Amino acid sequence: MQLKFILFPLVFSLAGLHLHAQETNKPKDETEDLMKMLESETDNKGTAYTTATFKTTRIANGHSIENLGKGVLDFRINHRFGRINQGFSEFFGLDNASTRIGFDYGITDWLMVGIGRSTYLKDADGFVKARILRQTDNDRMPLSLSYVGAMSIQATELYPPPAGSGIEYKFSQRVAYINQLLIARKFANWLSLQLMPTHIHYNFVQFRDDPNDVFAIGLGGRIKLSNRIALTGEYYMVVPPNDRLTGTRNSLTLGFDIETGGHVFQLLFSNSTGITERTVIGQTTGGWDKGDIHFGFNISRVFTVVKPKGFESSRNKIW
Repeated sequence: MQLKFILFPLVFSLAGLHLHAQETNKPKDETEDLMKMLESETDNKGTAYTTATFKTTRIANGHSIENLGKGVLDFRINHRFGRINQGFSEFFGLDNASTRIGFDYGITDWLMVGIGRSTYLKDADGFVKARILRQTDNDRMPLSLSYVGAMSIQATELYPPPAGSGIEYKFSQRVAYINQLLIARKFANWLSLQLMPTHIHYNFVQFRDDPNDVFAIGLGGRIKLSNRIALTGEYYMVVPPNDRLTGTRNSLTLGFDIETGGHVFQLLFSNSTGITERTVIGQTTGGWDKGDIHFGFNISRVFTVVKPKGFESSRNKIW
């Protein structure tokens, strides 16, 4: 109930803002700008939609409002080094790393799916993301809204049960479920913001007093610095603050998006060791104040697998 009182004022305050959203600048050289691969900005009724709220389908660790176009495959590599405060003996975290390799695919222009595998906790995950509302240039629809549903399976051994207890863990106890809304608005050509109310259900928790259900509100944003570089950030706050897993903290990630034509390269600094929603939102243990900061990067490369009707160029697209 407390989550509703926090969430709905935020949603309506975001929707009530009337700063006019600007169209993305489109450079003349199509070969150099990923945004030239965008879907058409109008539907068959002539409605002009706001495009390029974010440069890619992820802000940092979490999803952005963007969807892949129909028939587009996105190959993603997420890499996180160890903690910077590990010192020279671990070469400031570079000797340790966790990696996620994943594939996302656009089934339609409003529905995409994805799968991935992470080395951290040997986490296998899958998700579906559906667009519900889309912001328009005339502000008749002032924001974009999407839903993300995901499932995560931890392949590493769970915490050992007490000796002599006779407890045997089931496969289902390795599973966690994620439900998330993405509420975003492009305020100007240089500024986009997004709210991410999130629910995570863990079938297994380590301590008896830990909640199986964790609720959080995320805030993400993008500030355009140049035609090729943008400052990004995302923060997830568990609500209420006391309803968190033992020893965990809120996740904060800051980074840069660097666009190089065919792909987006993201440089990140985060207190989260994990990469998926399960590990980032509910299981982050590091603290920025203690130097528990991980340097990392994301690489995204998109390919047109199924060429849409009326799409004359064979180039990749994302929208």
